[in-house]
Order: sequence, then C-alpha cells, then structure tokens
Amino acid sequence: MSKASTFSAPKGVPDYVPAQSAEFVAVRDGLTRAARLAGYGHIELPIFEDTGLFARGVGESTDVVSKEMYTFADRGDRSVTLRPEGTAGVMRAVIEHGLDRGQLPVKLSYAGPFFRYERPQAGRYRQLQQVGVEAIGVDDPALDAEVIAIADAGFRSLGLDGFRLEITSLGDGTCRPQYRELLQQFLFGLPLDEETRRRAEINPLRVLDDKRPDVKAMTADAPLMLDHLSDSAKAHFDEVLSHLDALGVPYVVNPRMVRGLDYYTKTTFEFVHDGLGAQSGIGGGGRYDGLMEQLGGQALSGIGFGLGVDRTILALAAEGKTAGNPARCEVYGVPMGDAAKAALVPVAHRLRAAGIRVDLAYGGRGVKGAMKAADKSGAVVALVLGERELEAGEIVIKDLRNGEQQTVPLADVVARVGEVVAGG
Repeated sequence: MSKASTFSAPKGVPDYVPAQSAEFVAVRDGLTRAARLAGYGHIELPIFEDTGLFARGVGESTDVVSKEMYTFADRGDRSVTLRPEGTAGVMRAVIEHGLDRGQLPVKLSYAGPFFRYERPQAGRYRQLQQVGVEAIGVDDPALDAEVIAIADAGFRSLGLDGFRLEITSLGDGTCRPQYRELLQQFLFGLPLDEETRRRAEINPLRVLDDKRPDVKAMTADAPLMLDHLSDSAKAHFDEVLSHLDALGVPYVVNPRMVRGLDYYTKTTFEFVHDGLGAQSGIGGGGRYDGLMEQLGGQALSGIGFGLGVDRTILALAAEGKTAGNPARCEVYGVPMGDAAKAALVPVAHRLRAAGIRVDLAYGGRGVKGAMKAADKSGAVVALVLGERELEAGEIVIKDLRNGEQQTVPLADVVARVGEVVAGG
C-alpha cells in the first residue's frame, strides 16, 4: 500500500468498483424490475432506526438481535441500530405514514445495504446488499404466490436457473401454540447446553435452525409443524402451492425449514443454490401476520422477501454466467488538437442528450493513446476529429467492432452514430 493510501474499507464491507460494479447494478436492478412489473412502489428507508423496533419486530431470541446488530448510542444518548433487515422498517413506515389506511394491499419494494456483525464469508458481508418486497394488508394465498413468483422471475431474468425454491408453512395462531408446547416437550428431553435450552424456552423453532451437527442429530426426529397444521393453515398452504403450480413456479416442500427471524407465520420460503456450498441461500421470506400489530399498528397481515445481491452474483458465477455490461460508454471521442476538442465537446453533449453514453479523451492525449483508451472504455464507436475533418465540417466514425469507418458531415453525426451503435 502506498504512503498516500493509509485507509482501507472496514472488514466485511465490500467496495463495488468498475468494471465489476456493472454486474452489481445489473443484478440489483434486474431483481427490482420484477417487483415494479407487479405494481410494487419504491420505498426508501432510513439506514438506522430505534433499536427497539428491531428487538420487538425481529425477535430478541434471534441471532440477528442477540449477536449481530450494530447498536450504538447517538449524541442524544438514544439507542439506535443500523438496519439488519428491511421488513420491520417498512412496517414502521407504513404505520407512521398511514399507508395501511388506504388501498390494500400496500405493495412496496426497496433495495440497499443492511448490516449484520458476523464472520465475513464469500458473498456474506457485514454490509450486505438486498432487494426486498412487502405486500401488506391482505391475507390471500394468491398474493403469497405472486410474491414468490416475483423473486423467481427476478432470478431468471438474470439468466440464473440452477436454484431451487424450498417452501413450508409455519402454521398460524390456532396451531402454533399447541405445536410449540409439543416441540418444547421434545427439546427439554434432550441433553441441550444451557444457551440452547434457554433458546428453546423463548422460541423453540429456532433450535431446529441450529447448524451444529450434534444439535441437528439430536433434533432429527423432532415433531414438524407441517404435520400439525390447523385445517385453515393447511388449506392456506395447499392453495399457495396450487397457485405456484398454475404459475409454473417449481418448488420443493421442506418441512424442516426454519427462517432466522421470529415474525414468520404460514407461508415461509427460501431460494437456495447448491453451487454456493454450505451458505447456499440466495434469498427468502414469508408471511408475518402478527408483525404490524406487534409494532403498534393494525392487525393486518403481510408477506415479503429479501434477495441477496451479492449472493446472486456468486450464484451466477457458479453457473459460469455474468450480468450487466462493463463498458463505461458506447462512443469515445478522439480529438486531434485543441480546436478539435472544442468542437467535440458539444458533439458529445448532443449525443448524450440523445441517450447515447459518450466519453472523450481529455488531457491532450495522443491519437495512439486515445485509441487505446477507447478500447479500454468498452466503446463500440470512436469519433475521430482532426484539423482536416474540422475544416471540411466532417467527422470520422469508426466502428471498433469491425474496424469499418466512414466520414460524415458533423451535422449528421448524432443520427449516424445512433445507427452504428445499434448495428446499422
């Protein structure tokens, strides 16, 4: 590291720089576009919130709240936390701005960084990037299927196809209490360590999510929620699956699935990609019927997901695929001399106004160096302007894909460049 550069990014916090950042943008925007096509409006959330929002909304027994949150006191001695996930913040905003008192369901999408203090791994960072949606206010199995189908369509729009959707039901208020008691009876009969036993007392489902081999072995024969659903919860789940079948969204029912957040009920799902090894999840979500009331709002249901941008990029790489175009521009201007540069600057401005990405060789660079820069920029067209062309009111358009070039009047440059860029 040079003396002038004494700082580096925090551990587990990635930078996204060209040309790799083009793929990050393409993946984020591709996942978001699938939500926009289904009528989800954008919501921009605060990066930090009152710590109590996450403690109450996410669940104090979760690893997120108990171990992973970035929590600190601000200058007013208020406890605030960098957002570890998006749903609780969306629900707070919906309640605060009265969106739940308008047309239902409230359909929102968001994208951005979230923060969890955990051991950094490939595609699993302390500042993680997610795209999410929430549909709030209607308990309809068809809406559950729509949310899942949006995620599926987002992944496929990027060319990803080696993933699978795993889905289950975590029951409702009529069957979860009985199941909780049944599961606790089973767990309390096991030789659990003190911390795990305490977790079983607070939220026994979380013990089924324990990744330690010894705990997984002990809980292999644990009773499963899917076998103890109420009639209404089972009917709801069956209808969700029926809608997914109608939409052509493939799935695998996984009765042992437990999501890492406490607020999930009924439909719960995860997208996994085996090309990523042990950390195979690329996104997931579920229904959270009691969350809004728990945060001080109406007793409205909701369903949503969070998809990992970084994880999706890794999944694409595992399939030998990429997304996005790393080219900085489509057209690169090569002026030969100050007079030519003065003439090319407004030409570039006109091309940009026409929606064409343009860059110029600045700093008095020679023709050879400028043409190398044109190649590195990813441009498909070079505009070459010298004294001779300037005197004749012309400019050279060179197609960098095949080496063909043509000389055209400066007045026609926008139309002709547009044709060449488009392959005409």
